[in-house]
Amino acid sequence: MNVRRAVGLASLFVFGLTGVSMGNPPGTHAIVSKSNSVIHFDALNEFVPCANNGAGEDVVFEGDIHVLITSTVDSGGAARFRVHSQPQGLAGVGQYTGDKYQASGVTQETEVFGQSGAEATFVNNFHLIGQGPGNNFTVHQLTHVTVNASGEITASTDHFTTSCK
Repeated sequence: MNVRRAVGLASLFVFGLTGVSMGNPPGTHAIVSKSNSVIHFDALNEFVPCANNGAGEDVVFEGDIHVLITSTVDSGGAARFRVHSQPQGLAGVGQYTGDKYQASGVTQETEVFGQSGAEATFVNNFHLIGQGPGNNFTVHQLTHVTVNASGEITASTDHFTTSCK
């Protein structure tokens, strides 16, 4: 998944460079847009490997995720996109043990396109907090890609860790 995401981001950069680098017409100002929404999930299924005394189990979550998307295109044609999302009242129940879980954390993605190239950074810090000790599950992901004006990837990192606490 991480490699596919990096390749997808790189493709998006190349597409973005060709469409954004032409700039806005002279005398125009920055264009700014914002979308602020809540997405409701009725049955979001996640496997929690720390649950059930380390045997793991599926946990079905219900609740909301708040998503804020902002974008800016300046008068020179550079574009910046930012997505910020976080759970709000997202709670789950273990399908074997019946243990209750709360989801918390923040996911942010920033993409910048300009005449000199593009870059994207994706940071995900997500926590599934269970009852009692040893069944909390944490995911941390950092992906970064830099693409030059020729569409070549000049920097790339993909770091993904999980832990049980």
